Amino acid sequence: MSYTNLIFDLDGTIWDPRATIIKIWNEVLNKYQLIQKDLKPEDMNQYMGLLADNILKAIIPGVSDQKVYEVLSEIVSIENKVLRVEGGILYEGVAETLKNLAKNHSLFIVSNCQDGYIESFLEHYQFNDLFADIESHGRTKKPKSENIQLLMERNNLSIENSVYIGDTQTDYDSATSNNLPFIFCEYGFGKLNTDDYKPSVSQFSDLLMHI
Repeated sequence: MSYTNLIFDLDGTIWDPRATIIKIWNEVLNKYQLIQKDLKPEDMNQYMGLLADNILKAIIPGVSDQKVYEVLSEIVSIENKVLRVEGGILYEGVAETLKNLAKNHSLFIVSNCQDGYIESFLEHYQFNDLFADIESHGRTKKPKSENIQLLMERNNLSIENSVYIGDTQTDYDSATSNNLPFIFCEYGFGKLNTDDYKPSVSQFSDLLMHI
């Protein structure tokens, strides 16, 4: 199938930011005495792709909404600054593949992250020129499915010429709720409820064979 417009998830699809952000989460959570022991990068696997407030509530059951707001405001502020400088781990072949794809496709990102997070990613890797538009939960406060719809309407994208590329069940559900085709990244953080889903890729560069 040939697509003109490629809409990407970010975490678990294009990069792995866990090693960078886990240091920030531990620093802030320890400051507020909310954890008994430091979190490890792999502890975040089950939460990647979720909204930040839901992640915090899962890590600390019973935490108040006020404390969630207070803690996340601090985490978000630090994350955006640190990621802009340190970045994360780009999956193998991402830079070359994105530059290749951008020659003949329009590239977009829709993520459940905070406002400023995608921007930090783009600035660190100097990918701003590769992407036509981005959208995040942090900016709109809307679920991913609605943010995909917003981005498509804003850029006059047709369903027939577009595809969403991600690594979690939420990504799949958000794409299909918009009647969008979906490509699953097997190497990411999530699994699909659908057995042996196709099309899927085992490494980022394999996208070249599917679009």
